[in-house]
Amino acid sequence: MLIFENWKKILVLTVSIFAIIFSLPNFISKNLINNTPGFMKSGEIRLGLDLQGGSYLLLRVESESLQTDRLNSIADELRIGMRNSTPRIGYKNLKVSGTELSFALIKNEDISIIKNVIGDIDKELIINSDNYTNIKVSMSEEKIKEIRDYAILQSIEIIRRRVDEVGTNEPIIQRQGDDRILVQLPGLDDPERIKRLLGKTARMNFRMVNETANIDEALSGRVPPGSDLLFELDERTGEKTIPYVIYKKIGVSGEQLIDANPSMDQNNQPVVSMRFDTSGSRKFGELTSKNVGKRFAIVLDGEVISAPVIREAITGGSGQISGNFTFESASDLSVLLRAGALPAPLTILEERSVGPSLGKDSINAGIYAGIIAIILVIIYMIVIYGIRFGMTANISLMVNILLILALLGVLDATLTLPGLAGIALTIGMAVDANVLIYERIREESRSGRSNIGAIDNGFKEAFRTIVDANITTLLAALILFQFGSGPVKGFAVTLALGVITTMFSSLLLSRGIITFWYNKFKPTSLNI
Repeated sequence: MLIFENWKKILVLTVSIFAIIFSLPNFISKNLINNTPGFMKSGEIRLGLDLQGGSYLLLRVESESLQTDRLNSIADELRIGMRNSTPRIGYKNLKVSGTELSFALIKNEDISIIKNVIGDIDKELIINSDNYTNIKVSMSEEKIKEIRDYAILQSIEIIRRRVDEVGTNEPIIQRQGDDRILVQLPGLDDPERIKRLLGKTARMNFRMVNETANIDEALSGRVPPGSDLLFELDERTGEKTIPYVIYKKIGVSGEQLIDANPSMDQNNQPVVSMRFDTSGSRKFGELTSKNVGKRFAIVLDGEVISAPVIREAITGGSGQISGNFTFESASDLSVLLRAGALPAPLTILEERSVGPSLGKDSINAGIYAGIIAIILVIIYMIVIYGIRFGMTANISLMVNILLILALLGVLDATLTLPGLAGIALTIGMAVDANVLIYERIREESRSGRSNIGAIDNGFKEAFRTIVDANITTLLAALILFQFGSGPVKGFAVTLALGVITTMFSSLLLSRGIITFWYNKFKPTSLNI
């Protein structure tokens, strides 16, 4: 009598039931899935971009602008520090150029004092001097890396908020390299809208209009000190229209907004309703109280959305942004304001779109290929090893495939086109393991061993070969997953799962079925 321990029987039965139940959502309609128990819904496989259709974006975070912002802040602190030092330090040509701050000292002997002043501001700054007169200040590599890492992590969070607000299904947002972010949006219907949302930094502020300035002089290049020349943007056409001279001083920052939603005004025109936090409400109330009858500009990323006249003080902490909005542009602006401003601008380096019809064609092609492969394997195994052993291998193969699908769903892995290739490869590996076992049983039977001895030794002797072959494949899959990206990872995931399920199905499930068959029917010959 062949021995198959009870714990193995329980394990095989439990895993097989798990495979059938949790793979079932992938074979039934959406309506039926909604009526299934909640735990079963976790078995539904999430399709990747190449199978479901959608958009792929590779973004670069322009963290150099953060370095420039930090150096500008240091320059302001440095001016105050040199003015308040004893003795007072004379300097000229203090400016920030790219990622470097430079200025010239009036007196050479002030070099030691200025180093102390800079050290008090930030001890990690690197100071270079030319004949003790020309000073150049830059940030250390560690500080630059810290700023870059902050920009990446913060940008990922803001991108996720913006994408989630639009309702995109299961987005994939992850860091790539030092300064890049990969965004995959399966099933996206309007990729242009997402590009517009991600292309805006969304730094909003409220500033007063310099109504004493001469617009013609500003347009000719003579902008008054302390002011900027900005243009109003027509949200419907995207064109710059009315020029304004705006004071640089920010009255209220958009960071103090806590909510924004699209709505309609009294004239049935789209507007954005906004609400400030406590500090923002106070500042907004003071700004409008002191400037009744004057214009203030709502500035987004260096462009004027609108510049209304303040009719009365707005002290309630809420208001409306009006402009030439469509309802979609008002909704998009609300999304941007709720999600928050990006720490640095994003540049789209690579963009790919996959239509849902193309993704469906890929799925159909993969299904047809899989069905043909399974049918050929079933026929081959029955012809070569007979109905009993052939059908055992085929049942094992079916459970193996169902188990892979169930694990992909439960682990929330994404199935991609290369992943389908990994499943196809697994079919071949599963059959190969059974071939090794059956050939060994044949050899043992031909050498004169009893039926029980041939089956027992066949599994035992093939065990080492199967484990060695599958472990090397598993190691290759782990290396691909660790160092690969995108499609390569998808292939590695299904290949790794396939290795694990193959060893289970060939070494445990197949043996369990054969043991049950032999002990029940006690055949006089194996006919393999």
